Amino acid sequence: MNWFACYTLFKKEIARWVKVWLQTVLAPVVTALLYLFVFGHVLEGRVEIFPGVSYTQFLVPGLLMMTVIQNAFANTSSSLIQSKVMGSIVFILLPPFSALEMFLAYVGAAVARGLAVGFGVFLLAVFYAHVPIDNFFIVLTFAVLGSYTMGAMGLIAGMWAEKFDQIAAFQSFLIVPLTFLSGVFYSIKSLPPFWYEMSKWNPFFYMIDGFRYGFFGQSDQPVLVSFAAMLAAASVLTLVCVMMLKRGYKLRDA
Repeated sequence: MNWFACYTLFKKEIARWVKVWLQTVLAPVVTALLYLFVFGHVLEGRVEIFPGVSYTQFLVPGLLMMTVIQNAFANTSSSLIQSKVMGSIVFILLPPFSALEMFLAYVGAAVARGLAVGFGVFLLAVFYAHVPIDNFFIVLTFAVLGSYTMGAMGLIAGMWAEKFDQIAAFQSFLIVPLTFLSGVFYSIKSLPPFWYEMSKWNPFFYMIDGFRYGFFGQSDQPVLVSFAAMLAAASVLTLVCVMMLKRGYKLRDA
């Protein structure tokens, strides 16, 4: 394991999104706050999901996690497809990087961006609604696991895609729908029985539900179930990613 090589690629990926922070950090923060203001204004006082928790308070963790995972996915997928289309991927493939080193560098940068955007949303959201933190360790664990998992998924999408519009389609038809149907704006217990059971097959639900438990100590599913589901998803995606990178899937002929 060449940690210096891994750190160098990680630093390069960090610099890539930091240089365009208006697009990669500020824009998603503003979007999440707009969701908070609109839905909070319309439904505040009309809906109570958990006892003693206002709807606006309930909404904040869901929006936080939604923003974190979407930006973690966007970071790895956009970086890889951009390198493939522009031809600069050769500068990543020529040095003696191992598959694991590449994976950790790309996903580490995705986690950093996801956490940065999430922290920005939280800093501004607390001025709008007081959100208690019941267990900071659980909040941080699910934020890191969620961004790690979506960073890995972004790598898979980036390797599979050959054009920018394929990445856009992947995000529009898979990532965004699964995110919105994961309980960001509602509790799945309010759904009809069929859709309630279907929601349990949505991995994004466990990301958001476990993350929300860290704030309120309440959730739709036991937090250990959410943690186990997240750990399983992260493990499978890690294995798939490393194997694809090792084979150079759609990279060596890009």
